[in-house]
Amino acid sequence: QVQLVESGGASVQAGGSLRLSCGFSGYTISNDRMGWFRQAPGKEREGVAAINTRTGGAAYGGSVQDRFTISIDIAKNTLYLQMNSLKPEDTAMYYCAAGPASGSWKMVSKYNYWGQGTQVTVSS
Repeated sequence: QVQLVESGGASVQAGGSLRLSCGFSGYTISNDRMGWFRQAPGKEREGVAAINTRTGGAAYGGSVQDRFTISIDIAKNTLYLQMNSLKPEDTAMYYCAAGPASGSWKMVSKYNYWGQGTQVTVSS
């Protein structure tokens, strides 16, 4: 059983930076994709970024490309999301997730395990 715990969410001004962390336990090689999703009030959960834990290959949503960076430290059992040049539209609850690396990384249904979320609020 994989367990995920996010941290690092905060309220920041537009243009600022945050680093989210997701500590994980019970990792198995069959869950070789980890991702960050976000959900704003009244909106669907959307994929922000994902990483293949075996190859290190990463993918990003178009709205965060060149601003956000996903990384993983297997030795520390921690997934990160570095967020720079934050915008008010980045305001959301951010979740980390784990699942097998098959199919589209953006699909919520491809992930078997989810954290409880951490809130990011960006003010203008």
